[in-house]
Amino acid sequence: MEITVGDRAVRVSNPDKPYFPELGLTKRQIVEYFLSVGDGILGALRERPTTLERWPGGVFEGAKLSTRADNRGDAFYQKRIPKGAPDYVETARIAFPSGRSADEVCPTELAVVAWAVNLGTLTFHPWPVSRADVDRPDQLRIDLDPQPGTDFTDAVKVAFTVRELLAEHGIEAFPKTSGGRGVHLYVPIEPRWTFVEVRRALIAFGRSVARRMPDEVTVNWWKEERGSRIFIDYNQMARDRTIASAYSIRPTQRALVSAPVTWDELGDVHPEDFSVLTMPARFAQVGDLHAPVAEKAFSLEPLIELAERDERDNGLGDLPYPPDYPKMPGEPKRVQPSKARDDT
Repeated sequence: MEITVGDRAVRVSNPDKPYFPELGLTKRQIVEYFLSVGDGILGALRERPTTLERWPGGVFEGAKLSTRADNRGDAFYQKRIPKGAPDYVETARIAFPSGRSADEVCPTELAVVAWAVNLGTLTFHPWPVSRADVDRPDQLRIDLDPQPGTDFTDAVKVAFTVRELLAEHGIEAFPKTSGGRGVHLYVPIEPRWTFVEVRRALIAFGRSVARRMPDEVTVNWWKEERGSRIFIDYNQMARDRTIASAYSIRPTQRALVSAPVTWDELGDVHPEDFSVLTMPARFAQVGDLHAPVAEKAFSLEPLIELAERDERDNGLGDLPYPPDYPKMPGEPKRVQPSKARDDT
């Protein structure tokens, strides 16, 4: 079938193919979902390099995502523009930590979203940069990741403390559910700082939250050191690390979505409140609650200064990068503490 999206005719192949069999949702209905939240999903992706998380066979029991270690999964990440993309699908050139580069899909209109969904894209992973400057983030993304023994309620509690601490620095954040157990907070920032600087600022801020809530928050990279606490995943601000966008569908059999919420709502909602079945009506009622993310820009200078004070006064430097990264300047040993040897 063909659907009209703006001025484009977008082809949808196998529209009746089951995509969420337990809910009876077909590919056609998934396309219709994204169109129903069109202003929101495009607001999250517009002019941003975007990795596509593709589930061409839908989400079924036992389906799994391919990884670097095992590429035999049913779904995969598409970091380069697929061959045969229509000419209205624009790109942005991005560089990976390895030094390699790629032309990644850069949505500029809603038809691009519909085209990507026809390829099986359920989750969109936009970079925290705009195409105008792919080396300087314009969003600080704070990922509150529940560890074993904690849940969404714990992440929400931490989110309110994060909000208070940000306000002390004159900074505002906009919350959303992750579509899973976590909470994501988006801070629009001036695009003046590099990935290394923004990540370092987030580490310092995460440490300040952990000092305020030592039994409930950690920035420890190694899982064996985190305990039953909320992990502030500072490496989500490393180059080539992304977070599922607002309105993206998560590959759960309940078709949950990542939903922007107000601070007044955050303490009362639950991730299961937001799905492909419920979000269209909510969006029609409240609109895009993350629209202000594109309208504001806070200075990161207070958190940059916090990082400088941490290093100067407390001797607190960098923390480990993800394992696929080259060794970074100033990075501590990238070895699990229980396996580290005493070289003295």
